[in-house]
Amino acid sequence: AEAGDTIALGKLDAIKTGDTLSGGKTAPQALVKVEATPGVLSMSIAAADRKDDVKLGQALIRLNEEDPSLTMVHNPRTHDIVLWGQGEMHLRVAMERLKDRFGVNAKSHPTAIGYQETIRKAVSHQRGRHKKQSGGHGQFGDVVLDIKPMPRGAGFEFAEKVVGGAVPRNYIPAVEEGVVDALVRGPLGFPVIDVHVTLTDGSYHSVDSSDLAFRTAARIGVAEALPQCQPVLLEPIHVVEIVCPTEATAKINAILSARRGQILSFDTRDGWSGWDCVRATMPEAEIGDLI
Repeated sequence: AEAGDTIALGKLDAIKTGDTLSGGKTAPQALVKVEATPGVLSMSIAAADRKDDVKLGQALIRLNEEDPSLTMVHNPRTHDIVLWGQGEMHLRVAMERLKDRFGVNAKSHPTAIGYQETIRKAVSHQRGRHKKQSGGHGQFGDVVLDIKPMPRGAGFEFAEKVVGGAVPRNYIPAVEEGVVDALVRGPLGFPVIDVHVTLTDGSYHSVDSSDLAFRTAARIGVAEALPQCQPVLLEPIHVVEIVCPTEATAKINAILSARRGQILSFDTRDGWSGWDCVRATMPEAEIGDLI
């Protein structure tokens, strides 16, 4: 093969896009390094049958080896597998290849927005009590919690200031687990972040108390307190750059404003006569159908 020729070879399972092939006995020096283009459009993907989850993961890895511009990431907020590509047709072809080449039936849906929530008001002396008696040993857990907001990005903190053994030390880890359980889904339906919870008091029963009872009591206490803490929704915001011909800049600015975007700056595009570059912040929910 000479420069410019197009050739076809079969059974190259070990070869990936970007590899340099040679007929010699020693490995050749790479001719070029393939730089993958970052994805611009995404969708969530899952196997139609749960038993094909492993098969789907392997097939997506193979697709990425063949086409580095097609990438797969795991969204830690929504726990979805997100497939990124260069556009709607690129993603549609990837779905067809999954079915035709790898025998994986996959379903897709628009990528979920990773909303979160936090609180703006502190609540003190919130009691959470779990008491159940059903014959024999029952369940009893009783906690008193102080809940307050923390600075943005501080995360979650748990502390205890129990005195006099009101809550035995061996149950305190279970209380923290119950608090974490309650923060997984707040009153607005999303994970709660940037919250400080302090265990200040409680009571126990020498027979009926257990880790499960105190975990349940803490979850009840936090769940009842959060609606009183002025919960507020947190929306993912992205910084975007849009390049466009100068005559279209005014229209781009109008589109950004209509989609709740905040324009940060705009300037001429380096090396491109008659083109502008607009920087703005935009909510993630407004970006998906812009492509």
